[in-house]
Amino acid sequence: MSWELVAGLETHIELSTKTKIFCNCTTEFGGEPNTHCCPVCIGLPGTLPKLNEKVVEYAVKAGLATNCSIRSISKMDRKNYVYPDLPKAYQISQYDKPLCENGYVELNSGKKININRIHIEEDAGKLVHQRGDIYVDYNRGGVPLIEIVTEPDFRSIDEVVEYVERLRLIMKYTGVSDVRMQEGSLRCDVNISIRKAGEEKYGTRAEIKNMNSINFIAKAMEYEFGRQIDVLESGGEIEQETRRYDSSLNITESMRSKEDADDYRYFREPDLVTISISDEQIDEYKKSLPELPQKRFKRFVELGLSEDDAELLVKYKKVADYFEEACEGVTSPRTVSNLILSQVFRRFSTDSEKEEFNISIPPKYLTELVLLTEKKKINSQVARNTLEMMLDEGKTALSFISEEDMQGVDEDDLRAMCQNAVNANEKAVAEYLAGKEKAIGAIMGFIMNQSKGKADAARATEIVKEIIAKGKQ
Repeated sequence: MSWELVAGLETHIELSTKTKIFCNCTTEFGGEPNTHCCPVCIGLPGTLPKLNEKVVEYAVKAGLATNCSIRSISKMDRKNYVYPDLPKAYQISQYDKPLCENGYVELNSGKKININRIHIEEDAGKLVHQRGDIYVDYNRGGVPLIEIVTEPDFRSIDEVVEYVERLRLIMKYTGVSDVRMQEGSLRCDVNISIRKAGEEKYGTRAEIKNMNSINFIAKAMEYEFGRQIDVLESGGEIEQETRRYDSSLNITESMRSKEDADDYRYFREPDLVTISISDEQIDEYKKSLPELPQKRFKRFVELGLSEDDAELLVKYKKVADYFEEACEGVTSPRTVSNLILSQVFRRFSTDSEKEEFNISIPPKYLTELVLLTEKKKINSQVARNTLEMMLDEGKTALSFISEEDMQGVDEDDLRAMCQNAVNANEKAVAEYLAGKEKAIGAIMGFIMNQSKGKADAARATEIVKEIIAKGKQ
């Protein structure tokens, strides 16, 4: 029997405001437990919340970047439930009038993952489990969130992974969040069900709660998909429940039964006024949005980059910004890209380091180096060697390149070197003639050594092949 996966995501994203959603406490990550709190965010009696205007701005920008329509009149609601990390016993959220609705994120395949809503709400605190005891840290309580809720449009784990990566990149580009999953700035709840292939009716869903790793999302979905198949094929029924993923055992396990909207007894938050956004404000937010990742990717490909290189540059916003600045005035953006992705990236071992992109030379120094190659002042090998020294010491290209280096090797001398190299490498010549194209590398290594790296590798390769062909005749 063939089974089809059906999934929808609820993605919670912490906004990059300096203060919390309803008070002036800091949103800074970390700190000693319960030190970023005040009477408002821990819900002491008699306190009154005041909505942070920046939260609304960031939420609208997130909605515009994901093709949502923006509701001009919105409101806040109370979502009632009792849990240790929620001291008020209710969360201030949005129910029937969310700020953003009916958007989508487009995947590489062209498929659109429809977004039902984006609403704003406050984050809860954090439970810390230690040696059988449970502690509560309320520092995170009141940190502003947007919750992005998709329709059940996913039919594979790969689609979910691509969507989360794409959503994360969009939020980073717009500046609404740092989306550091390791710090909990982006967390996903995955609603997953299965049905027989060809059926239209949805099955009973289980929710896998609070995952902050794309790798764990994929593993949890794979396990849960198999678990639900086993349950149904053995004659059982899927329960509507909330589950957690145990990464050490690579399993999902039940936490509690899954609530429906009625269980939360939503009602309007009486302590906050209506949210009103004019068309003029929405237009201002739209104009302030940067170029989004997909559009930037297409433009980089039009510059002559391969799709893989363009995707890798766009993945890290600071790297893409650096690349654009370094390309000013050069005729070959691909040369700039190659130097960044090959040599500069070797100095960063983690994604976090690439995202920070702390590099010792400004973009204009790289521009200067590339222009020297385009003007045939230096060859690519000299350029690569020079870039290593530039990165080590933070200096310009001309700090390391002499007039002699920029003279290169004239045509007659180059031909003589190539002839000598062919004569000295009979084995490599024989292997090349036998069809081993890579054998010519040994001959080129001889030439570059003789010329101290000054020879034009492309021209030298042409001459070597010409000499070998003539010798064969």
